[in-house]
Amino acid sequence: METYDALLASITPTSGPTKTIQDPATGETVGEAPIHTLVDLEQAISDAQATQPAWAALGHAARSAALLKAADAVERSAEELARLLSREQGKPLNGPNARFEVGACAAWLRAAATTPLEPETLVDDGETYAELHYKPVGVVGAIGPWNWPMMITTWQIAPALRMGNAVVVKPSEYTPLSVLALVKVLNEELPEGLLTAVSGGRELGARLAGHPAVGKVMFTGSTATGKAIIKSSADTVKRLTLELGGNDAGIVLPDADPQAIAEGLFWGAFINTGQTCAALKRLYVHTDIYDAVCEELTKVAAAMPMGNGLDENNVLGPLQNKAQYDVVAHLVEAARESGAQILLGGNPDPNQPGYFYPTTLVADIDNNNPLVAEEQFGPALPIIRCATVDEAIEKANALDVGLGASVWSANREAAREVAARIEAGTVWINKHGAVDPRVPFGGAKQSGYGLEFGVEGLKSLSVPQVING
Repeated sequence: METYDALLASITPTSGPTKTIQDPATGETVGEAPIHTLVDLEQAISDAQATQPAWAALGHAARSAALLKAADAVERSAEELARLLSREQGKPLNGPNARFEVGACAAWLRAAATTPLEPETLVDDGETYAELHYKPVGVVGAIGPWNWPMMITTWQIAPALRMGNAVVVKPSEYTPLSVLALVKVLNEELPEGLLTAVSGGRELGARLAGHPAVGKVMFTGSTATGKAIIKSSADTVKRLTLELGGNDAGIVLPDADPQAIAEGLFWGAFINTGQTCAALKRLYVHTDIYDAVCEELTKVAAAMPMGNGLDENNVLGPLQNKAQYDVVAHLVEAARESGAQILLGGNPDPNQPGYFYPTTLVADIDNNNPLVAEEQFGPALPIIRCATVDEAIEKANALDVGLGASVWSANREAAREVAARIEAGTVWINKHGAVDPRVPFGGAKQSGYGLEFGVEGLKSLSVPQVING
């Protein structure tokens, strides 16, 4: 374990161009990130190619042991990683935020290491014998986002390494330090050259996605960028796992208890200050309990403290960057102008430093309003009144995205019946966004394709091979 200052110094370049990274809560400088070049990327890919065969030859047991040691390394540096993450991304240390995210990195490393994946006997009838094996892809390109930079990068790295691949990581330009620090810590327990992070602009991501030596790309981010990666992967027929935009819907049935579900609704929507792909972003409530749900949710939301992430009392932080702040502010203002009712928030303080947008609840809003139809990715939740459950389902399914969704009810069987009619990769009952390393996760429609987590996640980082005979 090393101190925060030592960890930051270890990833600070001593030469070459750099980018100054600022704290979104204060505007203060967090550190300097390297601006790697295409030459640096080529070297990283070359090193990965050279290291990968020996890593694959170790077998599952040895690779899993190394991942378990890497998880231990993350835990040894957990507080330093969490502090850096809080300063760079903005999320508070406490609540389901920075410390939670670093803990999830260790948990996902251990899950990837300990999930069994044995060859499958397909046919054994006395005449034909066929087995299905899973071989490494080779070099995996991992392109991550700025909202959960450490955790989502681990989601990409852990199964890729477990399956015998080498990995080249390209973090978001907004949060490179967190990922560089994570990779530095992981490399304390991994062979040199097996895992490398390259920090820089979009041209690095584009080259990584199209590089002929990269056999698989994992990407979490916008649908627009995902479509560009699909196009760039075509010439080399790369394997892809894409987790794209969500705009998740939640449906509250008329038998739900508004007070009992209010806190769950809040965290489903406002975890990481709403900056989560699988967060609850539009809430459909049956008219019989609409007013009560609005009232109880407002009470919970008003009590949640927002501020600098290093303050142990806060559980909500700023938006990570100015561009995202502007998106949220524009959508809320357009909703106000359309006649929607602002129950809470919607009034940012122009004199407050940082990109803080207050927790905002918007009622009596039309389903076609941009705040509903577009993914706001911030602390603003539209609440739509529905006369029937069928109407709620129809509106929930109306968009071309379907990452996650949720149904809230006192009757689990009734909730399951509604869940089965929703077009989304995951539908939660009486919770939202609760991912689990044992349970596959992926999107429907334009929210992407491919599965992460569990056995299916391991399989997606491999090339299936049938041995027949």
